[in-house]
Amino acid sequence: MTERDKQLRQRRASRRDLVIAFACGSIVATMVGASFASVPLYSWFCRTTGFGGTTQVAKAAPKQISSRTITVRFDSNVSAGLPWSFEPERRTIDVKLGEVVTVYYKVINEAARVTVGQAGYNVSPPTTGIYFEKINCFCFTQQTMKPGETRDMAVVFYVDPKLAKDSEQAGTNMITLSYTFYPVREPEQPVAASTEPEKSGHI
Repeated sequence: MTERDKQLRQRRASRRDLVIAFACGSIVATMVGASFASVPLYSWFCRTTGFGGTTQVAKAAPKQISSRTITVRFDSNVSAGLPWSFEPERRTIDVKLGEVVTVYYKVINEAARVTVGQAGYNVSPPTTGIYFEKINCFCFTQQTMKPGETRDMAVVFYVDPKLAKDSEQAGTNMITLSYTFYPVREPEQPVAASTEPEKSGHI
């Protein structure tokens, strides 16, 4: 093999290594980007499809009410670390599909200090999430409770009449709306800047 052939082979090998390195780098970058995008994409997917029992957000009441009635059961939970009592005003209610309903949950801060919480939620069976429409809900914002404070929190919702047209929901007679309040860590208060004038080193 001549010296020229050796040089050509080395150049080809170098080009091949560069192509492989570039391809690997592109794959890694794509995977990293996908990992960062996965959370908002998953959240959007759940809100859009009702996957995992994620409820929908409605801006107005439906235009029709179905004759079909369904029972909605209300569940309440409090995560460890949040000293709250959290109960629905009633455990079940019978509603017609398309009927707008308002129910209340009573929350009591049993601590001798200010506490902050926010509710997570879902419905079961999970396949009914796409039909459960909330118009207003306390779960959309953080709740700050004073020591010993009692508060009635409302949720306004309806079950979409389209559920009656879904053959997979023909045997669905009950939907459970479940809330869990989780503690929210209060942000640290910034240290106020001193208002006193700086002392001069001169007398």
